[in-house]
Amino acid sequence: MIQNVGNHLRRGLASVFSNRASRKSASHTGNNMAEGEGYRNPTEVQMSQLVLPCHTNQRGELSVGQLLKWIDTTACLSAERHAGCPCVTASMDDIYFEHTISVGQVVNIKAKVNRAFNSSMEVGIQVASEDLCSDKQWSVCKALATFVAHRELSKVKLKQITLRTEEEKTEHSVAAERRRMRLVYTDTIKDLLANCVIQDDLESRDCSHMVPAEKTRVESVELVLPPHANHQGNTFGGQIMAWMENVATIAASRLCRAYPTLKAIEMFHFRGPSQVGDRLVLKAIVNNAFKHSMEVGVCVEAYRQEAETQRRHINSAFMTFVVLDADNQPQMLPWIRPQPGDGERRYREASARKKIRLDRKYIVSCKQAEMPLSVPWDPSNQVYLSYNNVSSLKMLVARDNWVLSSEISQVRLYTLEEDKFLSFHMEMLVHVDAAQAFLLLSDLRRRPEWDKHYRSVELVQQVDEDDAIYHIVSPALGGDPKPQDFVILASRRKPCDNRDPYVIAMRSVTLPTHLETSEYRRGETICSGFCFWHEGDQLTKGPTPA
Repeated sequence: MIQNVGNHLRRGLASVFSNRASRKSASHTGNNMAEGEGYRNPTEVQMSQLVLPCHTNQRGELSVGQLLKWIDTTACLSAERHAGCPCVTASMDDIYFEHTISVGQVVNIKAKVNRAFNSSMEVGIQVASEDLCSDKQWSVCKALATFVAHRELSKVKLKQITLRTEEEKTEHSVAAERRRMRLVYTDTIKDLLANCVIQDDLESRDCSHMVPAEKTRVESVELVLPPHANHQGNTFGGQIMAWMENVATIAASRLCRAYPTLKAIEMFHFRGPSQVGDRLVLKAIVNNAFKHSMEVGVCVEAYRQEAETQRRHINSAFMTFVVLDADNQPQMLPWIRPQPGDGERRYREASARKKIRLDRKYIVSCKQAEMPLSVPWDPSNQVYLSYNNVSSLKMLVARDNWVLSSEISQVRLYTLEEDKFLSFHMEMLVHVDAAQAFLLLSDLRRRPEWDKHYRSVELVQQVDEDDAIYHIVSPALGGDPKPQDFVILASRRKPCDNRDPYVIAMRSVTLPTHLETSEYRRGETICSGFCFWHEGDQLTKGPTPA
């Protein structure tokens, strides 16, 4: 089935694109029943904890380290409920902490498996705080963790998740794209750090008012005991994260001479397991201090016996701290003076990571309605723009409130109107193999051969194997004498399994080499594309371009 996934349009703006992904109309009844009060995801695990003084830091707020242990425990139980066997933490995506939690309040944590792959699972976690006296609740953070199922004597092959609600379908679909981003994350960061133009003012700063980075260095050792590990003897990932948060907080305090607040933890991976009896050496240092925030780098190494010379690298992470005043506003921080050599390298890399982190948070976390129609393109955001391009289309496709507007010759037109947006999609069956349709439609240079709305298509940049930027010219519309042009990022994806579609997602980007000119009227699209599903031999269900 081909689905031309409808362009997400701002009212008053025209677009030549119309694309929507496939869905079976009969699913609405089942989904409504699934979303009723009687339904609960079978992998969902809930934990509620009353915050006691023993859980808090010096400000009377819940220690983030303790919260990370609770998060990891809840997520692990959800993963093991689905896998039916022990699971270990493999990675944790970016976490942004929106609120602190005070002593006497309740922490409510929900975790459920979004998608199962071969032996790994993505688990989504939501954390909220509750004031029992006022009955108020706040969102604290959201997190995504990857767990790996592990059996001693046999290889694990996880069963698929049964999808019933719109939310489950959306998370399942986008999880494949998030997994793709995780797998290339380390190489992406290395490439961006190598190619990013990093501006700093080390030479111009007054060194007499700078704190030497070496003064913030912390090293601590922890012995892994049975309470720190699961029944297989592997150290809980949440326990390691708690120890990391502890040394990072000490390092941050040595810079600011105050009690810092952890605001964000960057995505990180566990490189290997540690077991009961291991000695874990945790090292932390402030890499860079900006106007109102600082980045602390933390490294964890393990060894078994004191005589060992080789240590195993368990994990590294970067944490962002601020210092809040009485009004909960961030205070200005002292400058940091890095040590020559590795210290200056970490200093400049922290500056680059800050830019990457802000780009990623804006592009990946931003709601669709908050995104501009066209976003600037540069090497530091290309991975996240590609992710947002595909995930936005998949999320639009997964919506259950499309309205069938018309049906002619087995071609269906659906519309969806929300807030400032009008979306539409066309759906039809074609006697063409989905893979062949994917190859034809993913090369936009061939589009003028069969689509009269495309006058010319120029390949501006082949970003990688799956992403390309095109300049498209379409005929004038209505009484407008000027042709319309678009600068489009086209991202294509092949399915991970037989439930996934082939995807071609498109959105507008801004390039300095292709700015708006008087020759054309610049058009923009925020979300459009095609999705294809196999419906049998030589049958493809999906979109037809409008």
